[in-house]
Amino acid sequence: MKHAVFFERDGVLNHCERRGGRQISPVRFEQFTINPGARPLLQALKSTGFVVIVATNQPGIARGEIHRSELDLMHRALLQKLPIDDILVCPYDDPSHPCCKPQPGLLIEAAFKWSLDLDHSFVVSNHWEDAKAAQVAGCTSVMIDSPWVGNDHRDFIVPDLATAVRKIRQLHTMNSVATAAA
Repeated sequence: MKHAVFFERDGVLNHCERRGGRQISPVRFEQFTINPGARPLLQALKSTGFVVIVATNQPGIARGEIHRSELDLMHRALLQKLPIDDILVCPYDDPSHPCCKPQPGLLIEAAFKWSLDLDHSFVVSNHWEDAKAAQVAGCTSVMIDSPWVGNDHRDFIVPDLATAVRKIRQLHTMNSVATAAA
């Protein structure tokens, strides 16, 4: 089975506005700015053998704040500029919906689609909902420190994306060595 790294899109792979203590996701393609440092970091994960997947809640679709065609333009740009294997989207504004993080539906869907071993996969985000979804699905959460990491369970908190990728590669190497010794 393959291992994956799941990334939250907003605030990790693309920049977001902060307003009133909230992170505001882009709603038009012109507002969408990809994190320029992400490409080599994701490439390092792919060269280690990971499947790289974006798993993102986009409740603005259900709220009518963003049109699906704008979201598709943003995701097309992500796929063109970053070494991403797949993008999974929850368009609902209902935290009890199975695909809406903190529910693990997107991770489970990806596991089925890509034949993933979730116990040896990772979730990178700056929001507590992703850490909770990771915990329920059996993944390791690597949270980028932000006002939104919350106080719930998370496996690691790191200062930035580069540190998150280093931590994942370190843990993967340690796991590979332990597996080979067994």
